[in-house]
Amino acid sequence: MEKAYHGSCHCGAVRYQAVIDLAAGTGRCNCTFCTKTRSWGAQAKDFELLQGESALGDYGRDWGEGNIHHRFCTRCGTHVYGHGYIAETGGDYLAVRVNTLGDASIDELVGGGIRYADGRHDNWMNPPADFRAL
Repeated sequence: MEKAYHGSCHCGAVRYQAVIDLAAGTGRCNCTFCTKTRSWGAQAKDFELLQGESALGDYGRDWGEGNIHHRFCTRCGTHVYGHGYIAETGGDYLAVRVNTLGDASIDELVGGGIRYADGRHDNWMNPPADFRAL
């Protein structure tokens, strides 16, 4: 079920609201970036940055067929959301880091299950052979 959630970075400089269907599940990827930052995200719709645009940093990667941009607070370092284009996963996306949601219960976060993606091998639609370290 879609619901409006609110989130922020640790220091509160960056705040957002977004419509998310946590019952549809969340996602974890094993690419080197997501593994190192322990990323856990959920697809968002109607994302609105409420404050902190000037505090956002962008760490991104562009390649011929797509791009990924990880947005983070330059004051406290919290990774807040990511956006970009990955053709294999349906094109344009915006995903919030579920750890930044301030009003989602743990039951909501895990209720829809967690989908694992093998981003390390650009095999986005399938889980990695071993996802214990995610």
